[in-house]
Amino acid sequence: REFYENHCNEETGKLLFSVCQRLCHMLGSDVPMIIPKDMNLPAVIYEMACQAATACSPDLLLDCLELCKYTLAAKEIYRQCQIENCGFTAKTTSFGENRDPYEEWTYDDFFNEDGIVLDPQIALPVAYETTSSLLPVCENKLYPLDSMSLANCAFIKGQNLLLPVRTPISAMLQNLMECSQCELALRLIISSFGSCLQHGVSNNMDFSLSEKLHDGHMLAETKSFLVALKQKCTSVTTTIILTLLHKVFNCRFIDQNLALGYCTVLPKEDMFQKLWDVINNTWQNYRKVLAVAVVGAQLANLCGEAKEKTKFQELVTDAEWGILLGKFGISFETVFRQPPMRKKELIGTLVQNPEVDTELILNYCSAFMLDSDDALQLCIETLLLQNAHTNHVEDDSAENTEKQPHSALLAKALEIIPLLKSTKDLVASLSGILYKLDPYDYETLEIVLKVMQNADEKNTSIQLNQALSLLKHLESYKRISPPVDLEHQYVLEHGIPLSPAAHTRLPFHLIFFRTTRCFWNIISAELSEESFPTLLLISKLMKVSLDILHMSAAQHVFVKKLKPKIFEMSNNGYTSVVNKETTKTVQTIQSYLLSIVNPEWAVATAHKIAQEFPTGPDQIQAFKFCLYLAEKWLKNTTAKDDTREKAEVLQKKLYIQYKRSATENVLITHNLNTGEHLKYIGKPANLIILLYEHHSIDQRIQNPTGRDYPDIHMAAKEIAEINSLDMNKIWDILLEKWLCPSRLPSEKTQEIFGHVLEDGELRRVMYLLQSHPVDYSSRLLFAITTSATSPIGVTQLTFVHRSRALKCLLYLADTKTVETLFKKPIEEVKYFLKCCVYLAEFEILNIPYTYESFHKSPKEGMIKGLWKNHSHEPMAVRLVTELSLDYKVYDSQLWNGLLQKLIGFNMIQYLRRVLIAITGIHSLWEIPNFSRAWRSVVLSPFVTASCPLAPKQLEECCECFVILLKCPVLSDLDVIGIAKQYAQLDLPAFALGCLLLIPQSEKRKQQIQGFLSMCNTEMVLQQIDEHMNTGEVVAFASQIRSLVLDSIINEKLYGKLLKTKYFPLLKQHLMNTHRVKELVNYFAKKNCTDDATALIQEYQEKCGNPPLGDVPSSDLLKV
Repeated sequence: REFYENHCNEETGKLLFSVCQRLCHMLGSDVPMIIPKDMNLPAVIYEMACQAATACSPDLLLDCLELCKYTLAAKEIYRQCQIENCGFTAKTTSFGENRDPYEEWTYDDFFNEDGIVLDPQIALPVAYETTSSLLPVCENKLYPLDSMSLANCAFIKGQNLLLPVRTPISAMLQNLMECSQCELALRLIISSFGSCLQHGVSNNMDFSLSEKLHDGHMLAETKSFLVALKQKCTSVTTTIILTLLHKVFNCRFIDQNLALGYCTVLPKEDMFQKLWDVINNTWQNYRKVLAVAVVGAQLANLCGEAKEKTKFQELVTDAEWGILLGKFGISFETVFRQPPMRKKELIGTLVQNPEVDTELILNYCSAFMLDSDDALQLCIETLLLQNAHTNHVEDDSAENTEKQPHSALLAKALEIIPLLKSTKDLVASLSGILYKLDPYDYETLEIVLKVMQNADEKNTSIQLNQALSLLKHLESYKRISPPVDLEHQYVLEHGIPLSPAAHTRLPFHLIFFRTTRCFWNIISAELSEESFPTLLLISKLMKVSLDILHMSAAQHVFVKKLKPKIFEMSNNGYTSVVNKETTKTVQTIQSYLLSIVNPEWAVATAHKIAQEFPTGPDQIQAFKFCLYLAEKWLKNTTAKDDTREKAEVLQKKLYIQYKRSATENVLITHNLNTGEHLKYIGKPANLIILLYEHHSIDQRIQNPTGRDYPDIHMAAKEIAEINSLDMNKIWDILLEKWLCPSRLPSEKTQEIFGHVLEDGELRRVMYLLQSHPVDYSSRLLFAITTSATSPIGVTQLTFVHRSRALKCLLYLADTKTVETLFKKPIEEVKYFLKCCVYLAEFEILNIPYTYESFHKSPKEGMIKGLWKNHSHEPMAVRLVTELSLDYKVYDSQLWNGLLQKLIGFNMIQYLRRVLIAITGIHSLWEIPNFSRAWRSVVLSPFVTASCPLAPKQLEECCECFVILLKCPVLSDLDVIGIAKQYAQLDLPAFALGCLLLIPQSEKRKQQIQGFLSMCNTEMVLQQIDEHMNTGEVVAFASQIRSLVLDSIINEKLYGKLLKTKYFPLLKQHLMNTHRVKELVNYFAKKNCTDDATALIQEYQEKCGNPPLGDVPSSDLLKV
């Protein structure tokens, strides 16, 4: 270095050359050396060789250059030995902020081979041995232009300089190949083969001259050596080139120039095959494919292969688009290396990506020669359907992409439309797509329609403005009913899943595209007060019948709003549903009905709704509204109109229904809506007559202080007013029917003698007359009593009529009014009534008597004469009985016959009254039929009675017990037998009462004890409370109760009543009889100390003694 720096001349160059050469020979011979630490000897040798070449003489320059070439190779080999860790060498790459911009710019596109680290102990000696063989040391003197290097030296006679080169080169090449150091191997082959070839060629420029100068054997040997070396180098070079290409193409950054250079070394067939193999084995690595394809295209261009060039250029285009679309996150895999038509499949994906613009799509179409209109149309369709759910798009690859707002999609689509050459196909396609869209996806439907509208294509069957207007109405409307069956059928037919929006939106297609029937199927379920305005706008837009809309609205609002209220309020007892809450709904329904243009439809709808109301004020008002509509219809027709007759018939029918409903409502209002009355609502006059026969009239007359009686007068007046009837005429008919009947009361003769309240018809007459002023009623009755013909009819008056009228007059009017009318004292009027009653009876029997003849005739003779001639007639027997009682005729023979006839005619009820009436007549007790009559009366209920007793039978049994108490001939009756009859009917209280009536005391006591031992005492006490607590039997009931309680006390059977409601009664009886101690002892024996103590305390208080609260229970019991 000092010589070079301070004495740079030819001698220094020669010295440096010699040193380098010697060092190479020493290293090639593996001579041991002492080298300074960390010294890179190959680098130093190479540096010295370069310095030698710089300073040497021209004669030594060629040798210096050869030395530089091979020391550089040795230096490179040593560099591959310097890495300390084992394995492959790789270029260090930094990322992000640590990247070296200079390094990236300088080396990114240059190939840096990865290989196995070389062993310096093996590789360097062979490398320098190769250098020594190619640049041997020459001890001879060199002349000008002489050279020591193999490439530049001349043949030496008798010595072949090529032969020593073979072995080190082969060893070096093998070592490099084994370590995958292909670049070094290629350099070694090229440089070594070049040196050998140069040595042979430079010494054999002229073959004839060479034969003269050199030995023939030398020439032949040299030639054969070079040929063999060429073949070997060619084979190895091909292998190395292929390996290097593989490495180059597998780098992250491909050195395209280097690859192209390597490819030029290979044969044409091999190089294209190699490129396609690389491409085919590359899986979607678009950058690698691009690099390989670029190399292939350049290579094809160099080789003039147009077909191959086209293929590679298409591949370049595919790879470039694969890289470009990869930046947008779009996979190019499905269409990579596919025909151009397949590239169209990717347009949908391009469109769905929000970062892809129209320019890119057009470039895409241009790159792959696609029809721009088809692509843009598909672009628009894909844009519009991006957020839609249809059966039109089967590919669901875009479902996972983020949805864009419909406004953004529409804006993109509108930007594309001007780029189309023709919009005809677009509109036709969108028309088809429109039918397949989700009918609830208003947003997608709207943007599709707007695009069609913007395309301005006239050839379409869809009314776009109408459809868009419909969508506006539908968007502002929220559905209130669930989807109908028609909707489920529609989505099933079209393979569309039912959208969740179906519960809040109406189906566009079923409203816009389908039939009117389908329209009403959807709309009808939506009708309500709130939804009607919107539905009205929709109906007007769709040009459907507004009458049908109003009809359906009226019916649906009624069903949804009023009908549930009707049911609810009816169950709660309300007669009307019209209140503050429902008034608005009713008015709304009426407004719908009034809006119907067709009057017949309006009336029919109103009538249908009216019939849904329950009978009551609401239905009446509904029928009135129906009549108003019918009258309105009738007014709008003329006599010549065909519909007038129909309107008149309908009006009559409605009026009839109105009257029936109003009549029924009257019955309901007055609680008179029985099945029998409802049968006559179509016959109001008969119904009023039937109402005045209502049982409540009898109850009202007999018990005027009773409550909840229906107001028959008011009901009758209301029904007459509704049906336009003359109430006065009906009253006259009823009075004549009940007060002056045309038939003779042969079967009701007993009522002639009875009180006015005992005759049901007269009770109804009294009720009828109560609705008039007393003065009017009195004069009317007086006129009937004193006239020959009826003032209220054409009937000829009889004594029956007069007696009935006079009875009513005496009941209704006070004494002063009656005396004023008759101008007689009241007693005479009453006597006149009695005579009329008897005369009525004679009149029935066709016995001619006048008032004067009856008054003057001897009564006993008249009675006996009547008995003699008419004793076979029940009416006559009763008349004789009444006359005998009234005029005190008590002939024993007569009465014996009378009692016998009364028993024979089974006139038991009347016989009871007669027996009680003659009980005070002791002379009649002795007649034979007297006891028999009492027996018949007492035993009459038991003839038909059986357990369980009917209410009527129980009443008769109670009445007969009262009769039994009044019987004066008990000794003649089988009282024990009667008691048994009561016992068999589960009436032990009455049975015990009968036993108390036994005249013999011993027998009575025995029977009572036996009965009490067997009967249920609690039942006896219960029947006393239920059936003997009123009337004449009350005092006797107290005896029965005391008898039962005494029996329990005497027998110490307190347990029978201990847990019953009658135990307090038993305690009271014990206190009243001062027998409390017995019950106290009973409690003490039962260890019921508290009960015993309480009883003592209660008894002390009853007796007025001071309380014993401080005395212990035990001491209290002892006391």
